[in-house]
Amino acid sequence: MPKLTVNDVGTFDVPQGKKLVLALMDEAKVDQLHACGGHAKCTTCRVHFIEGEPHKLTQAERDVLAARGLGAQAGVRLSCQIVCDHDMKVEIISRLAGSGRPDAGKRPEDAITPPAVWT
Repeated sequence: MPKLTVNDVGTFDVPQGKKLVLALMDEAKVDQLHACGGHAKCTTCRVHFIEGEPHKLTQAERDVLAARGLGAQAGVRLSCQIVCDHDMKVEIISRLAGSGRPDAGKRPEDAITPPAVWT
């Protein structure tokens, strides 16, 4: 079972293959934003990897990060496009608290959406 460490929050066991955004919500109980519902469109689910950044990206993640000028920022990734299959340590970038948004967003689906095309 992979371990997810969230900076300033704690370390949590995460079911193998669970999406990172859902692990942040369910296991870590963090108010992670995900305004587009986990479809790699808005970048509100960004996290910064301290350790264990996955080497592969979905094409959707690559495209949206590049379009928002975030592609060159080392370690900045979309939690809705990452599967927990190894130990990771992240820092939360976008939380509901202080965002001014009425809610964090519609709960993302269990599977990567849109369907993953890995790069």
